[in-house]
Order: sequence, then C-alpha cells, then structure tokens
Amino acid sequence: MRKSASGLVNVRAISGTHVVFLALDMREQDARGLMGFAIQRTDLTEDETVWLRGNKTFASIRPPTGFEDASSRQHPFQVFQWADYTAKPGYRYKYRVIPMFGRPGKLEEKTPTDLTIEAEPLSAGKHDLHFNRGAIASQAFVQRFPGQTLNEAGAPAYSWLARDLVPALINFIGLAKNADYSLHAAIYELNVPGDQPWPDVLAAFKAASEAGADVKLIYHAGSDDTGVKNGKVLTKVKFKGGVAIARRNAKLMHNKFIVISRKGKPVAVWTGSTNLSRNALYGQLNFGHVVRDKDVAKRFLAYWEKLRGDPSSEELKDWTETENALPPVDDGDEILPIFSPHRGESVFKWWIELASAGRPLFMTFPFGIVKDFRPPFDVSDQVLRFALLDKYVNGGSKASRDAAIQDIERIRRHPNIGMALGNHIYVDWIDGWRKESDPIGVNVNWIHTKFMLIDPLGRKPVTLAGSANFSSASVTDNDENMLLIRGDTRVADIFFGEFMRVFAHHRFRESVKRHIEEHGSAARDTWKPQDLFETWTEWVPSHFKPGSEKDIKRRYFIGA
Repeated sequence: MRKSASGLVNVRAISGTHVVFLALDMREQDARGLMGFAIQRTDLTEDETVWLRGNKTFASIRPPTGFEDASSRQHPFQVFQWADYTAKPGYRYKYRVIPMFGRPGKLEEKTPTDLTIEAEPLSAGKHDLHFNRGAIASQAFVQRFPGQTLNEAGAPAYSWLARDLVPALINFIGLAKNADYSLHAAIYELNVPGDQPWPDVLAAFKAASEAGADVKLIYHAGSDDTGVKNGKVLTKVKFKGGVAIARRNAKLMHNKFIVISRKGKPVAVWTGSTNLSRNALYGQLNFGHVVRDKDVAKRFLAYWEKLRGDPSSEELKDWTETENALPPVDDGDEILPIFSPHRGESVFKWWIELASAGRPLFMTFPFGIVKDFRPPFDVSDQVLRFALLDKYVNGGSKASRDAAIQDIERIRRHPNIGMALGNHIYVDWIDGWRKESDPIGVNVNWIHTKFMLIDPLGRKPVTLAGSANFSSASVTDNDENMLLIRGDTRVADIFFGEFMRVFAHHRFRESVKRHIEEHGSAARDTWKPQDLFETWTEWVPSHFKPGSEKDIKRRYFIGA
C-alpha cells in the first residue's frame, strides 16, 4: 500500500506486511539547520503511541551503546528515508514526522506531517508473500536469546526466525484436508528436524496423505550430496507407496513448488525460493509465494506432470519450448510462469534486457553477479540500482574470482549503485554491539532469495521471482520456475520492504568487515563510532548534491 502527505516535510509511505518504509523530503532551503527527523507512530489497532528508535546518538548527549537504541525525539534520524520494521500485518498506523532544529540537547520541533497507512495483510487478492526474518545473525537475536545458539534457545527462537514463512507453508499443505484434495509438489532439498525443535514440514505432507488427500512429491534424486541426503530423509519419513517420486534425469531438480487441487481442478500454487532445510527455513533469507489463480496453478500442474515421468533434459526442453514459449510476444500477461530448462540463451538474455531497461532496479543474488548481469548495473546515470548479494562470485579459479570481485567493486563505485554483501558482526567492540551468531548454512549463508524488482515504486512495477539464481544454467540446464508479475503494487511493495530491511542490515555489517580487513590488528583503535552529526552542515548538503547516491535515493523514494 502507498500513501503520501505534503507539508514542510513531504512524506511517502510504502507498506508491506511487516515493513512500513517512509520516504521524506524537504525543499533544500527549508532544510537549513535541520538536525534530523523525529518520528512518532500511533498504532491505531492497539491504541499505542511510541517514538521510533535508532542506534545512533549525539555523542555529546549520550555516547553510543549500539546495543541500546534511542528515541528519535532526542536523537533524530539524519537520513531522508526510514523504515518501521515492527509493523504487524493488517494493522493501521499513523506516523507523525517532525523536522527537528536547534542543537543537541535543545532540539526544537517545527511543523509535523501526519500520514495514516495500513500494513498489507498476510492474505489478500491473488498473491500472498511470506518471508522469514533472515536474521539469525542480528542484534535482535542476541537481545532475545542472549548467550545462546539457535538450538540452545530452542522452539521460541525457531518460531521468531521463521516469522510467518513456516506457518504459512504448513497451513498451505494443510488445506488438503480430505479426499477432495490433491497436492503435487516438486522440491529440491528435503529435511526433517530430528531432535531439533522446529516444525516438520514433511510431516504435514504425510498428514495430508493420511487424511485421504492424493499427495505426490517429486524430489531431486541425483548422485550429489543433496540427492543422497534426500533419499535418507525419505527413508525416515516412510511415506506410503507412490507419494515420493525420484527425479534422476535432471542436472539439478531445483524447483520448490506445490500445486493444490480440489476435486481434480488446480486452484493455487505455492512457489518461491524456500527449500525444506533448517538453513532455508530459519537461517538464510527466503520467501514463499502463494498464487490463487486457477490458470497459473493449471500451468504449474502441467509442468509437474511432465516432470513426473523423469524426462531427459532434451525431452523436457521439447515440452517447455512448446508449452512455455518464451520470451513472450508482448507485455500482456499479468502473471507469466517461466519454466526451465529452455534451449539456447534467449530467455536468459530476455531477463538481462528487462534489467537493462533504464528503470530503477533492485535484485538479489545468492551466488554473486554473473558476468552477463553486470552490464545492467554498470551504468553511471541518475537511475537507482540496488543489489543484495550473499557473495560476490561463486566457483571459478582464484584468478577469475579475483577479476570478478575487482569488476563488481568498480561497478559499485558508481553513485547510483547501492550494493550490500551478506555478513555479521563477529567482534564485540563495534559501538557497543554484541557479537552475533555464526551462520548455520554451507553454500549460502545469508541471501537465498532470487528476485528482480523493476521500478518497484512506479505505477507499473515488474517483479520476477522464483527458484532460479539469475544464471545461464538456471535457464538452460536446471529444472526451475519463476513468475513474472506486471503491475501488481501489493507484490512489489512487499518485496521492496523486505529488500530494504535486509539491505540495511547487511550494508552496515559489510562496512564493519571491510574496516577489520583493511586495518587488521589496528581495527579496534581506528574504528570511528557511528554517531549523529552535531551540526546540520555535516549531513544535510550531501542529500541535495546533484547526482550523489543520497540525492538519487531521496528523489526516487519520494516519487519525484
């Protein structure tokens, strides 16, 4: 949902399910003397009013502690965008944005701007989107579960990290409650909790089957580690005969989708980036996407039926080239399923063309930015482009990896490019912050989502999301699925809010890692605390410098 309000401070709010992003703007002459923005939130659902809080403080008033936040009324936000990450789905909020002038300790309020907006509900219309927190390495986790690992903290920690992703997945499977229903799933990675206190998703499939639903699950059964582990997991689960179907003839059966049908007719599909592993559900960032569209569900089921026969790569390509011909002839599809593998590079090149259209771009990359996807970002203009990466590059020789990192480092120096690389606070001397948990994964620790947002705050946003890692192999070799969604602002707003939440989280942590690597043993003594500026001239002018990253962000987010 999107709302705007004008005043001395112009405010634009973009709400997802758990995030309300606030874009702020003022005339440059009105911002002279501005010390920051205080933001008050009134929860109109629970009748509660609070000041939004941040980690930065005026050092002359209160030295930073990092671990303990501060009210924006005394320590205002010195940025032209802020986000409320404590919003609850479907709740209604009023935000009062107050420009603060004066000096630290003697701040003066000027005319505020009020705006009321509702957070998106978890379920509405055709699309539901469910993200986990992706925050096992966070100050919030340390605060809630001090001195504990994930397993030591137990069920409450698992539940907190899952947010609504795991409950939504289990609820979706649970819709198949009797013999009227069927579930047809294709899932790359399987797992069971064992003696760990997290919900057993495969048990939900088993319960549906025992309730009379027709349950079929295609799984990756290659000779690699994942395929071998999947076989062992299924031995433990003991599905009745015919439920589990091995997919051996794919290079990588990388799908993660479930089609639910009622009385033989497909009604909805669950898709996204989430495997059924501990790391996928609770560690790395992932999402699940429910689409209640009978035609889309029918197309996914047709793809599933083809996978069921364990076709060779060439046989499956014959099917996709006929039944899923791409690129599309026009932009008329509101929701376009994309199934892999396809022959040739045409689909991959189409994705690159979408990213290269000269519109604002926000993307996530679990395995780094492959060479083909760097040119869309390698443009120094007034168009904002953001990338959130788990790592810079994957595979290759040391020389090729070094060259790729050098190239991406060069690209990210363009003023219109924002990048963040996944990391965590692994020391205990950064502005009072506590050391954070280590990751619980192996190949991908932080960012496992695969989505592209094209002009997400525009009137006609484009969202491309699913299981594919934006690589050539994900189009030409693997079993994958993606959805291209045009013009749906609910979908774009939820993706955008979650992107900005995790981007901000990792960008600071990456800066800490860079400082430690650059200064080595002197890192602690050379670290400069991240305090608020004591005078307005130290921060305001940079947000109005034409062509700077801060100026480009301010103008795009406010909708200028």
